[in-house]
Amino acid sequence: MTLPDLTYITAPMVDQSDAPFRMLTRRYGATLAYTQMLDPDKLIDDREYLQVHLRDIQAYNASGSDAAYARPIVVQLCGNDPEVVVKAARQVQTHCDGIDLNLGCPQEHAREGHFGGYLLGKKDWPLVQSIVSAMSHSLLVPTSTKIRLCPSSTPTATTATFGGLLEHAGASWVTLHARHVSAKRRRQGAADLDAVRALKEVLSIPVISNGNVHTFEDVRTNLEYTQADGAMVGESLLGNPMLFSGGDVPDPVHISLEYLGICKQLPDIAHLKTVQTHVRRFVEFQCSRRPWYPKFRAAINDCHNIHEIDALLRRKVNRWRGKAAKPLGDEGDEVEELSDKEEVETRDNTEHAYIYE
Repeated sequence: MTLPDLTYITAPMVDQSDAPFRMLTRRYGATLAYTQMLDPDKLIDDREYLQVHLRDIQAYNASGSDAAYARPIVVQLCGNDPEVVVKAARQVQTHCDGIDLNLGCPQEHAREGHFGGYLLGKKDWPLVQSIVSAMSHSLLVPTSTKIRLCPSSTPTATTATFGGLLEHAGASWVTLHARHVSAKRRRQGAADLDAVRALKEVLSIPVISNGNVHTFEDVRTNLEYTQADGAMVGESLLGNPMLFSGGDVPDPVHISLEYLGICKQLPDIAHLKTVQTHVRRFVEFQCSRRPWYPKFRAAINDCHNIHEIDALLRRKVNRWRGKAAKPLGDEGDEVEELSDKEEVETRDNTEHAYIYE
């Protein structure tokens, strides 16, 4: 099977891996994007759940200009039953370029359901092998796994051994988020890049490094140190979806409007709450210390649709930042600086919260 380009990967993130966001990161350097983790039982038994996620997986810009950014895509599944996981994967395999088994989810519901990162203990290794083997022998697309450090007194060596079992079972690549599973603290401590390097040394299939990335320079440093075949980034892309491009951090209003533009072209794909969270994170990444930021958080939570978010960004947020309001519907226009008279008016109207970015 032909593997997708694994160099720069947008990670699976709960309620934040919607098609518009995936396509935004693909515009700016991501070579591959994952969906959020999907529940195999629901894909099989809940027709509405299946249709919602199929629409997301199949979404693309009807104009064709962004069609190239919709793929490649990997669908991530969880689960602990080989038959169920394979049956669910078959529902989506013709619309994606790979199926990933989540072996890293640290959340409490994963512990309760006995999946994700709670399958990393040695007692569950035979079960995991059977799932991966069933996937690799039954599906039309490559099978991958996303793992964390195995629980052990020697986690680096144990994780490398586990990785070898995954390769033998038929995994086409392995992504290692080199932290231990912790339901209370998802990113407890720094990721152990030595464990990624050790895994790379023993596997013949590609290894992807996940963790310790805030900038594109971190990506370069990570790959140079670990010798991994690619880097997966999640949290940092939520603030800067242009991270993989290696350029400057984008203007928060401009990148928010670009994201909203994709949402408008792909209506009813991303839920309003998802859109609000993305835009809030874009703005928060650079402006969380601005005096007006609490007002922005309250205002975006009060928005009832994408057009209200658009107007909030173009009018209030730009004026709070000391910029001229942008005309509605003109994503491409540059933001103009305020005149001296407008600067004074903005200071007065925002209770002296006027700050240039």
